[in-house]
Amino acid sequence: MSTSLWQPWSLRELVSELDRGTTTPAEAMARSAARIEETEPELRAWVIRHESAPAAGPLAGVPLGVKDIIDVAGLPTRCGSSLRAEATPADEDAAIVSAWRRAGAVPVGKTVTTEFAFFSPGPTANPAATDRTPGGSSSGSAAAVGAGQVPLGLGSQTAGSVTRPAAYCGVAALVMSHGRFPVDGVTGLSESLDSHGVYAATASDLALAWSALSGEPDVARPGAPDRVEPLRVLLWSAAPLGVLDPAMQGALDTTRAALEASDARVVDFPEEQLVADLAAAHPVVMAYEAARERAAELAAADQLSEPLAGLLRTGAETSRRDYDAARDVIARGRERVAELLGSYDVIVGAAAPGPAPHGLGATGDPVLSRPWQALGLPVVTVPGLRDAEGMPLGIQVIGRSHGEAALLSAACTVEQSLVS
Repeated sequence: MSTSLWQPWSLRELVSELDRGTTTPAEAMARSAARIEETEPELRAWVIRHESAPAAGPLAGVPLGVKDIIDVAGLPTRCGSSLRAEATPADEDAAIVSAWRRAGAVPVGKTVTTEFAFFSPGPTANPAATDRTPGGSSSGSAAAVGAGQVPLGLGSQTAGSVTRPAAYCGVAALVMSHGRFPVDGVTGLSESLDSHGVYAATASDLALAWSALSGEPDVARPGAPDRVEPLRVLLWSAAPLGVLDPAMQGALDTTRAALEASDARVVDFPEEQLVADLAAAHPVVMAYEAARERAAELAAADQLSEPLAGLLRTGAETSRRDYDAARDVIARGRERVAELLGSYDVIVGAAAPGPAPHGLGATGDPVLSRPWQALGLPVVTVPGLRDAEGMPLGIQVIGRSHGEAALLSAACTVEQSLVS
């Protein structure tokens, strides 16, 4: 039987309460623990819980979930795999965890990941409907934020591992530009594709989180200057990929109408086939690099799920010539998309083919994230739309490389247009 546990916890509201002293860090931790206790039997988002001392910073006292491919000092990193079942605790935090700690966020445990951040799912359910997948690979963090167990959750993306779970679970997510923060202490899959991600309830919450992490201005803070010029949007239909179901197509149409009603300038994306070519090049690069990044696991392929073993075998059989050809497609695409984003603020499209599929045996199709991940661009998933059954439908907003603050400002504009 399906249950809805969807009850996201606003980061912005929590930080305001902490700043005013109406909530203490200890009370925030207790609220997180109580919500986990209440919902975890059905949600199953956590691998291991952990008590950390609050730290100073703009997010001081904010509970944080950490995907279990990312090291947290004192906790094992098991990567959703039986190969790591006896992993010893990490000696130190991953670089990205250290950065979040400096911002004041407090890791409260490790969240479920698919096996080595690929396709084979863990036990986590979707908080919007527990008989459906939360997506993957950052399934536990997305679900934990969607259920209000924590207001922030860390993920990673190599194909669609942050964007798709956000869309399915009805939360916001930021995929950072490739290389924006070090990946030391993260069990990666593909060196040129792996990026950090973070979940929160809304795009406005993400703007606050990004400001705390990066030191850049909070573009959604109360009293922030309004956008002077109308938002310039390239609307990506993904038509050549042929994957959007009617509900998601309707959501994209609704988004266009809402943006135009808010005076945004919306133009059809002119390079649809180029993006389809990028979607085809991405898995070639991913497989080739994964076979080398995870060579030890390839040697123990009989202990892996078939999807991951198949990826590694495919990568081992991929020629350097084919890899270089795929990289060339990506290089040309990066140049052309950068040119387009010189004249437009963002690209807007569907974040997933449709709502979360029924069942927990698969995590859905990442094809709509592959092109942008190949380019290493930052992406924000904006929640707010639903299908006729009430299931979340996410919209993704793609920005310029290393332009996270400007992207988040645009994503907040998209978010506001959808709720106005």
